[in-house]
Amino acid sequence: MKPVILIVTSLLLVTTTALAGDAELLISSANRTFAPLPASMPGSENDSPARIALGKKLFFEKRLSVNDQQSCASCHRLEDGFAGVDNLPTSPGARNETGTRNSPTVLNAGWQDSQFWDGRAEDLVEQAKGPILNPIEMGMPDEQTVEKKIRGIAEYQDAFATAFPEDKPAITYQNIAEAIAAFERTLITPSRFDDFMNGDANALTESEQRGMKEFIKQDCKSCHDGKLIGGETYEPLGKEHPYENQADQGIYELTKNEDDRMFFKVAPLRNVALTAPYFHDGKIQTLDEAVRKMAKLQLDIELTDQQANDITNFLKALTDKNREKYIK
Repeated sequence: MKPVILIVTSLLLVTTTALAGDAELLISSANRTFAPLPASMPGSENDSPARIALGKKLFFEKRLSVNDQQSCASCHRLEDGFAGVDNLPTSPGARNETGTRNSPTVLNAGWQDSQFWDGRAEDLVEQAKGPILNPIEMGMPDEQTVEKKIRGIAEYQDAFATAFPEDKPAITYQNIAEAIAAFERTLITPSRFDDFMNGDANALTESEQRGMKEFIKQDCKSCHDGKLIGGETYEPLGKEHPYENQADQGIYELTKNEDDRMFFKVAPLRNVALTAPYFHDGKIQTLDEAVRKMAKLQLDIELTDQQANDITNFLKALTDKNREKYIK
């Protein structure tokens, strides 16, 4: 029996070595297209603990809204496994009016090329300014009203003075946005995907590795690449086949340039397993449906069940390790 045992052991060793070799090749290939998350976001070098703590308080502060009913966290939930969204197609505002676009995640958002689906905000600071004054969202009439309201709250007087010691006055609309952005720059969510990219060949399952191979092979990477697997370019939704919902024309709504019709910022895919429903209008309910529909709309590919399942499993591996348990 010993020769048989030796043969089986040798075969297992060869198989294991081959799988490890395949994983190493995939790690090398992936690092040419994607990138692990860095330890900090751009701009964080100026973020003191006091500024971050103030920003966190403001992120959850409903008194930033016209009727004390809405905070940033109302649409960008972070508790109980939420991934920086509210999982609604579009979100209700302070007066319970509903917006027109799906709320993007705030997790890792500071690495995006710009903010909002149409890229109208350059960075997290400019993004933070928008919803507070948006009549449908938080509904405040103007910056001065916001400043006056926050200055009238005693606990914020010392907090702003500590966070912005060189500014007189310290409580300004700019500093409100700066503080919120400082907190958001801490929302970094490394995943098993990062472990794999950093050389841990066992961090992803065989199905997840197959899914990554398919993702690269089918050229999903042409739009979804880099640190966030997206979030850095603008593409037309419906390159090969028109998207059913044409009511929102994307960047065109902002620029009125005919060449911008149906162009949207490419969504980053980190934590995508927890951010349903999908697309700018929140019309796509499941990740499997989103994967199949994007393959058809953008690449004119009908994925097999195996391909769709593997790609979906790969995308699930992009989830924050502390939130993976919430994937359904």
